[in-house]
Amino acid sequence: MGIPEMKKFWIELEMKIKSGKANKNEQRVHKKLDKALKLIAKNPRHPGLHTHEISKLSDKFGEKVWESYLENNTPKAGRIFWVYGPGKNDITIIGLEQHPDDKSVAYSQIILSKKEDKIN
Repeated sequence: MGIPEMKKFWIELEMKIKSGKANKNEQRVHKKLDKALKLIAKNPRHPGLHTHEISKLSDKFGEKVWESYLENNTPKAGRIFWVYGPGKNDITIIGLEQHPDDKSVAYSQIILSKKEDKIN
């Protein structure tokens, strides 16, 4: 996961799920995120993910940024933003956001984590 925000988010969410303290929305997000991460790990181009490059974010981030769906046909549907690397077969999740409603500002408001330069 992207460092530091995405890693922290995932660890805290996992702890809430395991301890039974997650609310319904957190449980829903965990389930969808877990499924999407497994699909991305197997095949980033899985048809259910609807993966595509977001050129505005690629320009902003300095390398190709991909968007995959957590959900579809839902108001404010969740999206995962990711990049390849740092290693040859690695994918780093750099963002988790709702799909932007306002087309005029769309991706300018998406916040992305940094990617580690090397594998730990």
